[in-house]
Amino acid sequence: MDGQQRQLAASMQARLSLWLSLLIFVSAIATAVFSFQAAFSEAIELQDEQLRQLAGLIDRQNKPSIDHVPEGDPNDDDFESRIVVLQLPARAGARVESGQLSGLPGGIADGIQTVRPVKLAWRIYVKTLGTGARVAIAQRTAVRNEVARAGALRALFPLLLLIPMLLLLVRMLVRRMFSPLTALARELDNRPEDDTQAIADAQVPTEIRPFVKAINRLLARVAMAMAQQRRFVADAAHELRSPLTALSLQAERLANADMSPQARERLASLRSGIRRSQSLVTQMLMLARVQQGGDTPAQPVSMQKVLRGAIEDLFPLAEARQIDLGVDGSGDAWVQATEVDLTILVKNLLDNAIRHTPAHGKIDLSVYQSGDQAVLRVSDTGPGIAVDQRGRVFEAFYRLAPDQDSGAGLGLSIVSAIASRIHARIDLAYTDELARSGLTVQVSLPISRLGPQKQPIAQT
Repeated sequence: MDGQQRQLAASMQARLSLWLSLLIFVSAIATAVFSFQAAFSEAIELQDEQLRQLAGLIDRQNKPSIDHVPEGDPNDDDFESRIVVLQLPARAGARVESGQLSGLPGGIADGIQTVRPVKLAWRIYVKTLGTGARVAIAQRTAVRNEVARAGALRALFPLLLLIPMLLLLVRMLVRRMFSPLTALARELDNRPEDDTQAIADAQVPTEIRPFVKAINRLLARVAMAMAQQRRFVADAAHELRSPLTALSLQAERLANADMSPQARERLASLRSGIRRSQSLVTQMLMLARVQQGGDTPAQPVSMQKVLRGAIEDLFPLAEARQIDLGVDGSGDAWVQATEVDLTILVKNLLDNAIRHTPAHGKIDLSVYQSGDQAVLRVSDTGPGIAVDQRGRVFEAFYRLAPDQDSGAGLGLSIVSAIASRIHARIDLAYTDELARSGLTVQVSLPISRLGPQKQPIAQT
């Protein structure tokens, strides 16, 4: 209950719907009460008019007297709704001796009035006819009120049907009024992480435009900060490449000189450090280029072709670590991307798998089509990645095990940047769920409808 109250207090849409509904409900109740009273009074007035008209009809007939009015059968369904016509006694002070109105004084004044001769209340109209005789047109007040109440309730029936319709309409209108905000939020949620383009405010209501303009200014500042960061990374990598190349050349020249075994061991460590630094610089440049995006238009690319090329380039590394590297099946799928982006993505995934798979391990790669998605799967027999750490492995320079062979922590960051640009989804899982070991990376991409139709496609 507390959660619902907090949600209601935090939701402007809910509060507006609630207040409008309460306003409509209170207004409807007030209108219903007023309408009921008005309809009831009008029905009573119509019934009084009926008594007057009946008296006028008797007068126009010039009937000199009414000697007897039948009592009627109490078992008759219409008994209580009957109008009683009674001739009043001519003597002053006399009373009606019998009938339903027994005890009614004969000297009662002309006009509409309510009387209670014995126990029951009557609405009575007394009139002196042209002949001098006096008649009373009477009807039970309980019957009159029941008829009037039924008529008033029938008049309220359309209003009672209108209330839930109005409440539903209010809810729909409020939801429609806030739909631009919902659409705006959905648009921002569906944007790639690196998309900082301004939000179009042409279709946005006037009340929301200041908010949209503020978001656009924030996006502009974020885009500027990201551009500065990327330029810094690219410039730093470029500046570091030349001295690292010089150091590498000097280390190679130094390796040709005569030196003690201890010095040669230290030189080997130096050269290894230089190679890691060069690899880091190369990855930083690659990340900068990937984040900035290229001008090459996307086109249908064969996943199997890219996969084979990446295996050829990285097979010596896998062979050096005695890792069984193979392709599961011969299926293919065509995706809409650039071959460069796809090659970088596959090579970084394969390089990451090789670096984290122990010697004599196994890496399996496969490509297949599942529905309208092309799926690339890379499975290794390494230690895997814990569930609570899978969200961070795509961050730049984040390493699970910062040893010499684990790389710089940029491989999966590059993969994530490329996946975002080509609208791919990356899923991580254990290769062996029971043993909680190994890592399986699955990349799903929309297939290209323009690719060659003769290529074999494996179905799941």
